[in-house]
Amino acid sequence: MTTEDPLVTTAASTTATAMLIDRYLPLYDTTVVAHTVADADLAATWQALCRLDLAQVHSPVMDAAMAVRGLPDRLARLGGRPASAAPPSRLPLRGGPSLPGWLSLGEVAEREIALGAVGRFWTPVLEWYDVTGMTPEGFAAFAQPGWGKIAANFSLRPYGTPRTLVSYEARTLVTEPDDVRRFARYWTLVRPFVGHIMRAMLATVAADAVRRPA
Repeated sequence: MTTEDPLVTTAASTTATAMLIDRYLPLYDTTVVAHTVADADLAATWQALCRLDLAQVHSPVMDAAMAVRGLPDRLARLGGRPASAAPPSRLPLRGGPSLPGWLSLGEVAEREIALGAVGRFWTPVLEWYDVTGMTPEGFAAFAQPGWGKIAANFSLRPYGTPRTLVSYEARTLVTEPDDVRRFARYWTLVRPFVGHIMRAMLATVAADAVRRPA
């Protein structure tokens, strides 16, 4: 007798259009989507996606964006105020240490890995909601005033032979009118950097799929 993780299913058990990100954040204020094509089959690309370490994805623009984003925190330390904990040196997409505020929304083998987060991500110093013990259904139902939600997913689709289309989408939802306006100003500034970071992650997956086929 075998048991299955309820968050892990097979591609055959879902419809062609069903997506976890649609299930857990169907309505949103903003979305950004990036794509790339990996010169590898679906199995090899899935293995590369499962190996992705978010902390090891680098590019000059991405590193500069992260440095600017962390500036308020460094100024807080200089002013004697407590600073946020440093991010871990490793951040595997599957398993391993996780960032505060983030939780798994599940995965569909060789198709999708989805994540969610709750926080105040439009403020100078990020503030994350404690999602310890929160389920994907709890994330979907969460509507506490003053907080926003992010849902992100990596998804794969066959793209000819033997290539694979790799996609990354990030959606946000902010409920309070004042916070919506603050986030709109923040999003205008950071959206180009977000797109660049997404493309860097996709490029890492595509390169790893070719370098280490399944």
